[in-house]
Amino acid sequence: MKLKRVFLQLAVAALGLAASAQERPMLRLSLEEAQQYALEHNAAMQNANLEVKKAEWEKWKTLSTMLPSLKAGFDYQNMLGYKMNFGGGGSMMSMMPDSVTIGGVTMPISFPSSGSAADASESGGIAMNPSGTFSLTAAIGLTGAQVVGTMLQNLAIEMTDISRQQTEQQTRAQVKNVYVSHLVMQETIGLLDSSLANLERLAATSQSAVNVGAAEQVDADKLQVQVATLKSSINSTKRSLQVLKNSLLLQLGADVNAELELTTRMEDILSVDAAVQLMQESFHLEHNYNYQLLAKNEELARRQVNMAWMDFLPTVSAYYQYSAKTYFGKDEGFNMTPPNMLGASISLPLLTSGTRLAGVKSARLALQETQNSRRQAEDGLRLQYNQLRYDLASALENYDIQSKNLEVTQRVFASLSEKYKYGRASSLEVTTASTDIITAQSNYIQAVMNVISAQVALENLLNK
Repeated sequence: MKLKRVFLQLAVAALGLAASAQERPMLRLSLEEAQQYALEHNAAMQNANLEVKKAEWEKWKTLSTMLPSLKAGFDYQNMLGYKMNFGGGGSMMSMMPDSVTIGGVTMPISFPSSGSAADASESGGIAMNPSGTFSLTAAIGLTGAQVVGTMLQNLAIEMTDISRQQTEQQTRAQVKNVYVSHLVMQETIGLLDSSLANLERLAATSQSAVNVGAAEQVDADKLQVQVATLKSSINSTKRSLQVLKNSLLLQLGADVNAELELTTRMEDILSVDAAVQLMQESFHLEHNYNYQLLAKNEELARRQVNMAWMDFLPTVSAYYQYSAKTYFGKDEGFNMTPPNMLGASISLPLLTSGTRLAGVKSARLALQETQNSRRQAEDGLRLQYNQLRYDLASALENYDIQSKNLEVTQRVFASLSEKYKYGRASSLEVTTASTDIITAQSNYIQAVMNVISAQVALENLLNK
């Protein structure tokens, strides 16, 4: 019964693992496909796109302050039975004016249609019936700062879009670096596996020689230690490969549990001719994203100076108001509310204790600082261009040397392995050759990475 239970648990576990494997998505991507996938799914890239949209809405937010505003309102009044009593003698009707002038508009005064002034007097005054007033007001105000502010928002959109393009460039570069590192690590494992196979054959041959009394045990033990060391190095490299895979999935913005297969080969990416041609490219400052941002920042500072000058301009505003007053009692009361009203104003601050002039001077100083930073950045970018060309040239030279060194160490190891079989080479020589080939492989892999890194850095600077 216990045995059946164990088999049942193993079967359930196997089914669970199979189901889990089926649920894991599979990504087969070339380098270009991986870069495009990252542009669509990478979180930093998505945020950069959102920043552009935010800047566009900020522009409309500023622009809306220059557009007319419309406001509606309703006002209700109830005097709670109060009656207007003018007091004194004589007829109340004779005491009331025929019209009233408000804001230059002359309006007749209407009295209750039922009854007479005497009736109103006898009843103790004129009743103030509840009333409601509906109003509709359209207004617009315009300042020079609003106009310049809209121009600043347009500039902010351009700067945000440049930052988005720069983020896209960085995302492509990061994906390429990790993608190549993944390929290099796979190639490293392949080279180490090849060395391990050769070393294991030598160790087996050495042990066979020991068994027949043709060699000493210490020689076979040295080779076994070398085999164990190489296996440990391979296992460590495989763990590093898994870390690179997780890093690439993170850069892509993909499911971290996805299976990943890279379809582009290393020889399709590493091109010495393309790298040499890249070094011959001319450097144009205006193509560099960092320089473009500095240029836009200088333009922004210049607009800030214009914004400071706008404080000297007047503020112009205009409004139109429509009002309709309604009485809710049986008799109409006094209606002194004009139905239409149009107004305009212009204001100019005459004395601000030098605040506006100080703002202009401060903005000018900020502009000078920005111009100095741009000029310094121009020199820095030119120096960086020369340095990156030097780095790429050095990386290519080292790559050529390490490629030849790897080829030589492989030939030496093969020659010593063959001699060792016939007793013409010692185990120490074989062990040393094995160590040399592992070192040569490591140096070759590092040289490949240096070429790719230098090439990507120069491509970013040239905006290629």
